[in-house]
Amino acid sequence: MRTKYRLLPENERKSPPPKGTDLPFGMLRTNHMFMMDYADGEWHDPRIVPYAPISLMPGAMCFHYGQSFFEGIKAFRHEDGEIYIFRPDENAKRQNHSADVLCMPSIPVETQLDAIHRLVDVERDWCPSEPQSSLYIRPFMFATQDALGVKPSKTLLYCIMLSPSGAYYKGGFNHVVRLLISKKYHRAVSGGTGTAKAAGNYAASIKPQIYAQSFGVEQVLYLNADNTCIEEVGTMNHYHVLKDGTFVIPEFGDSILRSVTSVSVLELAAAGKLKARQEVVYLDKFIEDVKSGEIIEAGGLGTACVVSPVGSYIFEDNSEMVVGNGEIGEHSRRLYEMYSAIQTGRAPAPAGWLSKVPRY
Repeated sequence: MRTKYRLLPENERKSPPPKGTDLPFGMLRTNHMFMMDYADGEWHDPRIVPYAPISLMPGAMCFHYGQSFFEGIKAFRHEDGEIYIFRPDENAKRQNHSADVLCMPSIPVETQLDAIHRLVDVERDWCPSEPQSSLYIRPFMFATQDALGVKPSKTLLYCIMLSPSGAYYKGGFNHVVRLLISKKYHRAVSGGTGTAKAAGNYAASIKPQIYAQSFGVEQVLYLNADNTCIEEVGTMNHYHVLKDGTFVIPEFGDSILRSVTSVSVLELAAAGKLKARQEVVYLDKFIEDVKSGEIIEAGGLGTACVVSPVGSYIFEDNSEMVVGNGEIGEHSRRLYEMYSAIQTGRAPAPAGWLSKVPRY
């Protein structure tokens, strides 16, 4: 399929923020977006058009039955002035997994990558170069059929929009979070949609987040349905570090999202760059090991924050458990610096991890 272009005239385009601007995360938009329609069993009409409202019928099934998902990818401007996208093929494969979970059509990985590359090429002036900044890429898909009745939609819309962004938290990596260990709320359960980036999973996380904030912390540490094992932290995968420097990430199951960041950390470990493994993390053992000093660091892994260090955990009785000295640990810092250096081209990347945006 050939992508069509309908671009704004130069005199109608917004200008990118000036260099040195302190960028918020996810609030700014570029001038254009990518769109593609699904009907009659196939994708058609790929196009890049001005960023503008999308017209939908009130009966569109995405409004009523939540048939919608998204992805999150980052592009970085390197010292050579070119733009490189970090592991978009992994996100494209995960997108197709989400589509399968939600009974939506897949898109060939090559088609997804071509769409992303073409849109970023059009908006390459919007890719920032400030420290801890990126061009955040948000592909998403949703049901558009005007029909009432719970069933897969026969028509869908696939879109990609871009947002020049700074760090997720003010202070970036140096922001140490506190987490609520909640036995009241759960992110997902076995047999559900936990492995997909379904919009409904994130809607369900808003109330627990507000609940956590009532304890004076930012986010929830989610447990499995019977409250025996650690699963995720907010919208990220959880990790902890043993005193021998080993990163431990909970095993991926059917209620944990397969984080591209976690997968990358495990691949770096396999290449001998650090020590990391996956295992089932039992809550009681985790608490015991934090208190004994066997666990010296902890945090979250995800696209938005990359590495988000955790200083302490709050229980629902308001007691607190500090990890290590409650500050950023050396292993978490080393991982963040290694990972960020790869993303921004300051260190060699493993083969296939960086996708250079062509100039079409």
